[in-house]
Amino acid sequence: MHVPFFSVVICTYQRGHLLDRAIRSLIAQADADWEAVVIDDGSTDDTAQVVQKYIDAGQPIRYFRHVHCGVARSRNAGILAGKGLFVTFLDSDDEYSPEHLSSRHAMLISNQEVRLLHGGIEVVGGDALVRDRHDPTQLIHLDDCVIGGTFVIRRDVFDQIGLFSEVDYGDDAEFFERAAAADISIARTDHPTYRYYRDTPDALTRTHGTT
Repeated sequence: MHVPFFSVVICTYQRGHLLDRAIRSLIAQADADWEAVVIDDGSTDDTAQVVQKYIDAGQPIRYFRHVHCGVARSRNAGILAGKGLFVTFLDSDDEYSPEHLSSRHAMLISNQEVRLLHGGIEVVGGDALVRDRHDPTQLIHLDDCVIGGTFVIRRDVFDQIGLFSEVDYGDDAEFFERAAAADISIARTDHPTYRYYRDTPDALTRTHGTT
Protein backbone atom coordinates (compact mmCIF):
# COMPACT_ATOMS: atom_id res chain seq x y z
CA MET A 1 0.00 0.00 0.00
CA HIS A 2 1.32 3.43 -0.95
CA VAL A 3 2.16 5.64 2.02
CA PRO A 4 1.39 9.26 1.08
CA PHE A 5 3.93 11.92 1.89
CA PHE A 6 1.27 14.09 3.54
CA SER A 7 -1.72 13.35 5.71
CA VAL A 8 -3.72 16.58 5.61
CA VAL A 9 -5.93 16.82 8.70
CA ILE A 10 -8.96 19.08 8.25
CA CYS A 11 -10.83 19.72 11.48
CA THR A 12 -14.20 21.39 11.06
CA TYR A 13 -17.21 22.45 13.05
CA GLN A 14 -20.28 24.10 11.49
CA ARG A 15 -18.20 25.24 8.49
CA GLY A 16 -19.96 23.50 5.63
CA HIS A 17 -20.25 26.84 3.84
CA LEU A 18 -16.45 27.33 3.96
CA LEU A 19 -15.18 23.76 3.84
CA ASP A 20 -15.73 23.48 0.10
CA ARG A 21 -13.18 26.25 -0.50
CA ALA A 22 -10.59 24.51 1.68
CA ILE A 23 -11.02 21.12 0.00
CA ARG A 24 -10.93 22.60 -3.50
CA SER A 25 -7.62 24.27 -2.66
CA LEU A 26 -6.24 20.90 -1.56
CA ILE A 27 -7.37 19.15 -4.73
CA ALA A 28 -5.71 21.93 -6.76
CA GLN A 29 -2.27 21.21 -5.27
CA ALA A 30 0.64 20.77 -7.65
CA ASP A 31 1.84 17.96 -5.37
CA ALA A 32 -0.64 15.08 -5.45
CA ASP A 33 1.11 12.86 -2.87
CA TRP A 34 -1.45 13.42 -0.12
CA GLU A 35 -4.43 11.98 1.66
CA ALA A 36 -6.99 14.03 3.57
CA VAL A 37 -8.63 13.14 6.86
CA VAL A 38 -11.66 15.29 7.65
CA ILE A 39 -12.64 15.32 11.31
CA ASP A 40 -16.14 16.68 11.82
CA ASP A 41 -16.39 17.88 15.42
CA GLY A 42 -20.13 17.26 15.72
CA SER A 43 -21.46 19.63 13.05
CA THR A 44 -25.19 19.84 12.46
CA ASP A 45 -24.97 21.65 9.11
CA ASP A 46 -24.24 20.17 5.66
CA THR A 47 -20.59 19.33 6.40
CA ALA A 48 -21.03 15.61 5.73
CA GLN A 49 -22.66 16.24 2.36
CA VAL A 50 -19.92 18.67 1.34
CA VAL A 51 -17.24 16.07 2.04
CA GLN A 52 -19.16 13.14 0.57
CA LYS A 53 -19.32 14.64 -2.90
CA TYR A 54 -15.52 14.64 -3.06
CA ILE A 55 -15.29 11.09 -1.72
CA ASP A 56 -17.81 9.98 -4.34
CA ALA A 57 -15.65 11.65 -6.99
CA GLY A 58 -12.72 9.44 -5.99
CA GLN A 59 -10.62 11.95 -4.07
CA PRO A 60 -8.32 10.44 -1.39
CA ILE A 61 -10.41 11.80 1.46
CA ARG A 62 -11.76 10.01 4.53
CA TYR A 63 -14.44 11.45 6.79
CA PHE A 64 -14.95 10.92 10.51
CA ARG A 65 -17.50 12.51 12.81
CA HIS A 66 -17.51 12.55 16.59
CA VAL A 67 -19.32 14.33 19.41
CA HIS A 68 -18.22 17.95 19.77
CA CYS A 69 -15.04 17.96 21.83
CA GLY A 70 -12.79 20.75 20.56
CA VAL A 71 -9.81 21.39 18.32
CA ALA A 72 -7.07 19.45 20.09
CA ARG A 73 -8.99 16.19 20.34
CA SER A 74 -10.12 16.56 16.73
CA ARG A 75 -6.57 17.13 15.55
CA ASN A 76 -5.45 14.07 17.49
CA ALA A 77 -8.18 11.94 15.91
CA GLY A 78 -6.97 13.01 12.48
CA ILE A 79 -3.36 12.30 13.33
CA LEU A 80 -4.21 8.79 14.52
CA ALA A 81 -6.34 8.08 11.45
CA GLY A 82 -3.72 9.30 8.99
CA LYS A 83 -1.15 7.15 7.25
CA GLY A 84 1.22 9.74 5.75
CA LEU A 85 4.90 10.21 6.49
CA PHE A 86 4.21 13.80 7.52
CA VAL A 87 1.07 15.20 9.14
CA THR A 88 -0.07 18.69 8.25
CA PHE A 89 -3.23 20.69 8.72
CA LEU A 90 -5.74 22.79 6.85
CA ASP A 91 -8.25 24.71 8.92
CA SER A 92 -11.67 24.52 7.34
CA ASP A 93 -11.95 28.31 6.96
CA ASP A 94 -8.51 28.64 5.33
CA GLU A 95 -7.01 27.45 2.05
CA TYR A 96 -3.73 26.51 0.38
CA SER A 97 -2.05 28.26 -2.53
CA PRO A 98 -1.51 25.72 -5.37
CA GLU A 99 2.19 25.29 -4.53
CA HIS A 100 1.78 24.94 -0.77
CA LEU A 101 2.41 21.19 -0.47
CA SER A 102 4.99 21.02 -3.25
CA SER A 103 7.07 23.77 -1.63
CA ARG A 104 6.99 22.04 1.76
CA HIS A 105 7.76 18.69 0.15
CA ALA A 106 10.86 20.16 -1.51
CA MET A 107 12.02 21.81 1.72
CA LEU A 108 11.71 18.57 3.68
CA ILE A 109 13.46 16.47 1.05
CA SER A 110 16.31 19.00 0.93
CA ASN A 111 16.58 19.14 4.72
CA GLN A 112 15.83 15.65 5.90
CA GLU A 113 16.83 16.34 9.49
CA VAL A 114 13.83 18.69 9.88
CA ARG A 115 10.97 17.03 11.72
CA LEU A 116 8.70 20.04 12.23
CA LEU A 117 8.30 22.73 9.60
CA HIS A 118 6.06 25.74 10.11
CA GLY A 119 5.28 29.25 8.92
CA GLY A 120 4.51 30.92 5.64
CA ILE A 121 1.10 32.58 5.84
CA GLU A 122 -0.77 35.09 3.74
CA VAL A 123 -3.26 36.92 5.95
CA VAL A 124 -6.59 37.47 4.19
CA GLY A 125 -9.15 39.86 5.67
CA GLY A 126 -9.00 41.52 9.07
CA ASP A 127 -5.81 42.55 10.80
CA ALA A 128 -2.74 40.55 11.80
CA LEU A 129 -3.07 41.08 15.56
CA VAL A 130 -4.19 38.48 18.08
CA ARG A 131 -4.32 38.33 21.85
CA ASP A 132 -1.30 36.85 23.59
CA ARG A 133 -2.30 33.51 25.15
CA HIS A 134 -0.03 34.25 28.14
CA ASP A 135 -1.48 37.76 28.64
CA PRO A 136 -4.87 38.25 26.93
CA THR A 137 -4.72 42.00 27.62
CA GLN A 138 -1.88 42.31 25.10
CA LEU A 139 -2.12 42.19 21.31
CA ILE A 140 0.73 40.67 19.32
CA HIS A 141 1.43 40.31 15.62
CA LEU A 142 0.92 37.00 13.86
CA ASP A 143 4.58 37.13 12.81
CA ASP A 144 5.40 36.50 16.48
CA CYS A 145 3.11 33.46 16.69
CA VAL A 146 3.21 29.87 15.58
CA ILE A 147 0.22 28.96 13.41
CA GLY A 148 -0.88 25.37 13.85
CA GLY A 149 -2.38 25.18 10.38
CA THR A 150 1.10 25.56 8.90
CA PHE A 151 2.68 22.75 10.94
CA VAL A 152 4.17 19.89 8.94
CA ILE A 153 5.21 17.22 11.43
CA ARG A 154 7.05 13.98 10.82
CA ARG A 155 4.86 11.22 12.22
CA ASP A 156 7.48 9.83 14.57
CA VAL A 157 7.47 13.13 16.48
CA PHE A 158 4.13 12.14 18.01
CA ASP A 159 5.65 8.90 19.23
CA GLN A 160 8.35 10.91 20.95
CA ILE A 161 6.43 13.79 22.57
CA GLY A 162 2.77 12.81 22.32
CA LEU A 163 -0.22 14.44 20.66
CA PHE A 164 -1.81 17.87 21.09
CA SER A 165 -2.80 18.78 24.65
CA GLU A 166 -6.35 19.81 25.51
CA VAL A 167 -5.68 23.32 26.78
CA ASP A 168 -8.14 26.23 26.77
CA TYR A 169 -6.46 27.68 23.68
CA GLY A 170 -3.04 27.74 22.08
CA ASP A 171 -2.72 23.95 21.76
CA ASP A 172 -0.46 24.49 18.74
CA ALA A 173 1.87 26.76 20.71
CA GLU A 174 1.97 24.31 23.61
CA PHE A 175 2.85 21.48 21.20
CA PHE A 176 5.55 23.63 19.60
CA GLU A 177 7.07 24.38 23.01
CA ARG A 178 7.21 20.66 23.87
CA ALA A 179 8.84 19.92 20.52
CA ALA A 180 11.47 22.59 21.07
CA ALA A 181 12.13 21.35 24.61
CA ALA A 182 12.65 17.83 23.25
CA ASP A 183 15.25 19.12 20.76
CA ILE A 184 13.10 18.21 17.77
CA SER A 185 14.70 19.71 14.65
CA ILE A 186 12.43 22.64 13.72
CA ALA A 187 12.54 24.91 10.69
CA ARG A 188 10.50 27.94 9.72
CA THR A 189 9.64 29.12 6.23
CA ASP A 190 8.33 32.53 5.22
CA HIS A 191 7.08 31.29 1.84
CA PRO A 192 3.46 32.55 2.14
CA THR A 193 1.39 29.71 0.68
CA TYR A 194 -1.02 29.12 3.56
CA ARG A 195 -3.95 31.53 3.17
CA TYR A 196 -5.00 32.39 6.69
CA TYR A 197 -8.44 33.96 6.75
CA ARG A 198 -9.16 36.48 9.50
CA ASP A 199 -12.70 37.37 8.44
CA THR A 200 -14.48 34.42 10.08
CA PRO A 201 -16.35 35.85 13.10
CA ASP A 202 -15.96 32.77 15.32
CA ALA A 203 -12.35 31.98 14.47
CA LEU A 204 -10.62 31.08 17.75
CA THR A 205 -7.49 33.13 17.08
CA ARG A 206 -9.51 36.31 16.57
CA THR A 207 -9.70 36.40 20.36
CA HIS A 208 -6.81 34.20 21.49
CA GLY A 209 -3.22 34.27 20.33
CA THR A 210 -0.87 31.35 19.90
CA THR A 211 2.57 32.59 20.93
